[in-house]
Amino acid sequence: MNSENTILSPQILPHGQDGILVCFDRKVTQQAGAAALTLRRDITLADLPGISEVSASLTSVLVRFDPDATTRAVLSKTLGTLLAARDWAQFDTPAPTRRWTIPVTFGGAAGPQLAQSADLAGQSVEQAVSEICNTELRVLTIGYAPGQPYLGMLPDHWGFPRLPELTPAVPAGALVVAVRQLVIFTNASATGWRQIGQTAFRPFLQDRAEPLLFQQGDAVQFTTISHAEWQSLEADNADGLGGAICKVTS
Repeated sequence: MNSENTILSPQILPHGQDGILVCFDRKVTQQAGAAALTLRRDITLADLPGISEVSASLTSVLVRFDPDATTRAVLSKTLGTLLAARDWAQFDTPAPTRRWTIPVTFGGAAGPQLAQSADLAGQSVEQAVSEICNTELRVLTIGYAPGQPYLGMLPDHWGFPRLPELTPAVPAGALVVAVRQLVIFTNASATGWRQIGQTAFRPFLQDRAEPLLFQQGDAVQFTTISHAEWQSLEADNADGLGGAICKVTS
């Protein structure tokens, strides 16, 4: 078991008139996120009657149902049976099936808050970039905007709070740090998080043959490139990959 892992004790909770929430942890961890993804897959494969939606978040799984087709009591019992089929106390983060390598230019105009973020993390800029690029992150969840990934987890010293004021806009491809997570913005947007870099990689392009590139659970590693190299990738980026490489591992 990973040294950062804890013992998971999933809870089945009511969620509105037609929903049930299975919560694995009250804090965001890679292990809880992986457990949520695993349960979502188990529920989907079970093809249970009366379910209208199954959605995994950072630490939990939301199951919505049609009250005319099933009841909360019946579904809760079935979910309990599915949960009992796995030993969550010994659950470890599964190995990724895909690994992405994504070029990023850090600092300067592409990362105006890198120095401040490094200082908050107690590091020099060089140490901060090195640590980010040497940490294998996982796609914990996708949301806020179409295809927008939340990648984690960075070490504890990256757990500082957001800015006191909103930044009016960061561009598409902005890499921001958000409480031990990194986010690649898919569209220009206001944000309270700190922008530390920029990538030509676009996780979501509506008109691309495969609009959404990431899957929850993917492994991601960043490599540092110069500002000029990033500009070159942006200039010839019809597929939105921006020099990124994806290797299927199993």
